[in-house]
Amino acid sequence: MIAGFGGSVRARLTAFAGVAMALLCVAGSCLVLYGLHNTAVDIRTNEVLTAALKVVHQVKRGALPTVIPTTLEGIQVLNAGRRVVASSPELKGNPPITTVVPDADNANRTQVMCDLPAFPEQCVIMVIFRIYETDGDWLVYAAGPMPPWYVGPRVVAFLVGVSLAAVILTGFVTSRVVARTLAPVAAIRAKLDDITATDLGQRVPVPDNADELRALALTANQTLDRLESAVEQQRRFASDASHDLRSPITAMRAQVEGVMLHPQDADWQVTGHALLDSLDRLQAIVTDLLTLARLDAGAPGRREPVDLGELVSAETDRQRSKRVVARLQHDVVVEGDRLRLARLLTNLLDNAERHAEDTITVSVAKRDGHAVVEVNDDGAGIAPEHREVVFQRFARLDASRNRDAGGTGLGLPIAREVANAHGGSLAIEDSDTGARFVLRLPMRAG
Repeated sequence: MIAGFGGSVRARLTAFAGVAMALLCVAGSCLVLYGLHNTAVDIRTNEVLTAALKVVHQVKRGALPTVIPTTLEGIQVLNAGRRVVASSPELKGNPPITTVVPDADNANRTQVMCDLPAFPEQCVIMVIFRIYETDGDWLVYAAGPMPPWYVGPRVVAFLVGVSLAAVILTGFVTSRVVARTLAPVAAIRAKLDDITATDLGQRVPVPDNADELRALALTANQTLDRLESAVEQQRRFASDASHDLRSPITAMRAQVEGVMLHPQDADWQVTGHALLDSLDRLQAIVTDLLTLARLDAGAPGRREPVDLGELVSAETDRQRSKRVVARLQHDVVVEGDRLRLARLLTNLLDNAERHAEDTITVSVAKRDGHAVVEVNDDGAGIAPEHREVVFQRFARLDASRNRDAGGTGLGLPIAREVANAHGGSLAIEDSDTGARFVLRLPMRAG
């Protein structure tokens, strides 16, 4: 509801609090006026009763004057024949005020009457007394003005003044409290305005109070931490990608320039094969980059039952330069994309083939509700501090670069992304010899 109003949050909350206080003051003033009006009516009724009783005493003592002095609207005394025998100066010579009399079993009656001939366009509190005389029942009529609904101008002025003061004070206090509460938000906004893509090291100030704003600032700083890490990773990725792409392009350029300088001495067959090798490396890098881009974008793959034993068997049956030993358990079925899982296994086997001395061991088994695939080579292995480095894009250890200069540095990152996309994990675990890659995937339900 507040958001529907224009202006800042501070202005909207101040206006809302002011309106709420104004409505509360109106309701409170109405209750106060109601109570004061009833009190004023009771006081005026007592005044009229007192004046009427005074006239009754005068009648009983036989000391009733013809003209009765009073501060009320009017008094009349009627004898047993219903003839006016005494009245206040305002009603002198007037007929009876009203024909209303007390009930037969009552000596008096009090009620509010409006628009009487003697009091046009107004309401009066009428008190009627029955006096028992020897010649019959006499009547005393006494009328006093009905207090107005607002009781009096001073009462209205007081209530209006108090209400205005309460609204102004509420608006002032609300504005100050909201301004003090939102001050950290302004500081956070100002700091976020200063942060750019080239300066992600800054962080927003964290308020001292342990409230929602502190939690917001901490969350914003955590988000900036992740953003800085992601941007830094992208920068490294772009730098490494440009370096790896530049190498085959530079090699091809050098080869072409060499044969163009001495075309008569060039062996075009050898040059063509060299260019094809560079193009194959360039194509492999581009293909891996596109695969990573699809995985990063969360491109959905096919979902079908995949028997990992059969899939690994198909991959290990291919001709390789190293001996492959397969230990496969049947009916290890997962739900996933067959092509992507095949790519994952191919990348693991290619990596093991490049680093193994003689033998690669591959196993498939069920453990604790997961399908577990292990690829183990008998090479030099990977130090524990480097086991996560090999999963970074374009990251290749020095030993790997010296041993296999043709790798793209993207095979293992692609394998881990495929595992994550299938709700699993891929890690390097301890092994007696070489490097042991362990893939865990959730089993297919049922």
